[in-house]
Amino acid sequence: MKTVLHSTVVSFLLIVAAHATVLASETETLRGPFDLAVAHSSEIQYFTMESRMMTYALNGDRLGTDVFRLYLKCVPSSVSGKDGDEYTCLKFTVQLANGPESEIPALKNWSYLFSKNSAGIDEKGQVFGIDHAQFTNLVDANGSPIPPDKGYHVYNAFIDFHAVCTVLAEPMEDGSGIQNLKSIGQKIVHTAAHSEAPVHLGDNIEKGSTFKNGKVTLEFKGLSLVNARECALIEYDSGESSFKMKMKPMPNMEIPVVGSSHYKGDIYKDLRTGWVLKANLSEVVVSEVTLPVPPNKINSVIERAILLNNVEEHEMRRLISEKK
Repeated sequence: MKTVLHSTVVSFLLIVAAHATVLASETETLRGPFDLAVAHSSEIQYFTMESRMMTYALNGDRLGTDVFRLYLKCVPSSVSGKDGDEYTCLKFTVQLANGPESEIPALKNWSYLFSKNSAGIDEKGQVFGIDHAQFTNLVDANGSPIPPDKGYHVYNAFIDFHAVCTVLAEPMEDGSGIQNLKSIGQKIVHTAAHSEAPVHLGDNIEKGSTFKNGKVTLEFKGLSLVNARECALIEYDSGESSFKMKMKPMPNMEIPVVGSSHYKGDIYKDLRTGWVLKANLSEVVVSEVTLPVPPNKINSVIERAILLNNVEEHEMRRLISEKK
């Protein structure tokens, strides 16, 4: 009996010791340091991004939802041999005010280059070098014009994508960025904090329109899995942001818009390949429009929600071939 008891106690102690060893090893792994600035692998990437924009009345009623869906392919410069990563919009659809979804033909298979030098404002005053001309007089697949204010959100989908994937999720050469996050729980102020960027577009939103970030922060929240791939989970937060816009719906009429914004979200970055595998964004926008005629001032509240996914090629083929 004593022999059996002794054997049982020894076995239990061995199990406890083994478990403690595993926990110690896992704790050591979680302690880091981590390299969140790892260079991208050379595989071609495919991204989907859905942006939902919900408008609220001041009494809280939901007035309608606009949905913008972007399907994007990225060929790394290491594959194409070009001066930057080549992005191609395989498909872009809009669904306005809970209506039917419709594609924008002008953006189908439109390509542009993005390099480290693009992570700013080019000589034409264009953010990230995104060509404003591509978003002029947009129409849907039925030939119906996209309203200028909605056309701006089509353009802004590309700005949102690069702000998350190629600014916040990538190392900054001239300031604090994701490269400074080395351990779980660490939080930094990003170099984009308190920066101001132009938001003019075409003839309808004039130069002098700007968006100003608040105290932008990044926090290394932990590790996660996306499609069985180990990722760093990073939270970003814009702080108290604001904007001012000069809308020009017609010649000789300028309508000023001012407001505040707060956006935040999570980025899931592959620790091995360096690519973003998933990201989300939520934003609340409060604005005031000043009109030259009664009621003179209009206030609005908008909530935006974005979900971005890195998908396989076969999944992208299925998605862009879907008819809705």
